[in-house]
Amino acid sequence: MPRALAIETSGRIGSIALVEDGAVVSEQVFQHGLQHAAKIIPIIDELCRSHRVSPSQIDHLYISAGPGSFTGLRIGITLCKTLSFATGAKIVAVPSLRVLAENAPRDASDVIIVLDAKRDQIFTGRYHRDREDWREVESPRLDTLAKMIERSPRPVHLLGEGIPIHRKFIPDDPAIIIVPEDAWRARAHAVAKIGASMAAHGLFADPFTLTPIYIRQPEAQEKWEAARATAQAASEQMHQRADDHSD
Repeated sequence: MPRALAIETSGRIGSIALVEDGAVVSEQVFQHGLQHAAKIIPIIDELCRSHRVSPSQIDHLYISAGPGSFTGLRIGITLCKTLSFATGAKIVAVPSLRVLAENAPRDASDVIIVLDAKRDQIFTGRYHRDREDWREVESPRLDTLAKMIERSPRPVHLLGEGIPIHRKFIPDDPAIIIVPEDAWRARAHAVAKIGASMAAHGLFADPFTLTPIYIRQPEAQEKWEAARATAQAASEQMHQRADDHSD
């Protein structure tokens, strides 16, 4: 069976797992963010050394591809592409919301993922359990928690780091169940499980074109584009006034 690394950087806390013979043999957790990005390579090096694995022996890279933290996703995807170019390992881009669904309790049949997207919106998706696996019912999207709950059957479980911010939109209904906080973050061992299944079906990503699943542009880019549009509109008005005066 292929040897793999599973990389999770979509949330506030990241993790990396080494996979051998279809099982996670070691997993390490770290804080994500630019100040912690430099720790990822040493973690991978330590995982491989402790199990006497060289980078050239890594067959697959399973990466949590989003939606999630813009910074974390960029770091994870860039790292994964770099490793792929250097070692030839194949990449599997695993949807981060599907990774989070793995944290739902065994008795859950429907789950809504809740990640804060600001402006009273969430990055979300809804999943239904078919026997032992989760089936995507609503694909990753930008929505409101109130609308997602309204469309969902009951009972429904909610999980994700956006819950505290959007708790005011959760009705007082015993059939709407908030999963405990320790299950709100994505974990590399779940990335490994889903990535291995996708790899078995040949669902590999092209490292040259792979980009994070953002759903919405980063806020900084939105502000830049809004400022550019404002400046362009002002420039057009100035030219129009100049043309009017010249007539």
